[in-house]
Amino acid sequence: MKGTFIGELEELVLLTSAFLANEAYGVAIVAEIKATTGREVNIGAIHTVLHRLERKGFLTSRLGGATSERGGRRKRIFSLTPSGESALTRIFQIRTRLYKKIQPTFS
Repeated sequence: MKGTFIGELEELVLLTSAFLANEAYGVAIVAEIKATTGREVNIGAIHTVLHRLERKGFLTSRLGGATSERGGRRKRIFSLTPSGESALTRIFQIRTRLYKKIQPTFS
């Protein structure tokens, strides 16, 4: 089971990648995390997390088309894999069970 658990930033990146689908690349992920959570994240940290999640098999990547606004450089687009989806489902189930145990406190 080692290597299959994910941290908070990894979870945010996986969720955001799933949400952005074909537009899930570093800068877009940073912008979406900031817009959704108000959290400032460093692009370098996001790239590190994206590559770690790819090594774990939770994401795959491909090169998108070159654009003039990027000086002809191509974007690396990330996609959720079935293993990534399973990891998100597992963490959702764990969090849900824990919240249900303390639910009366949130009423």
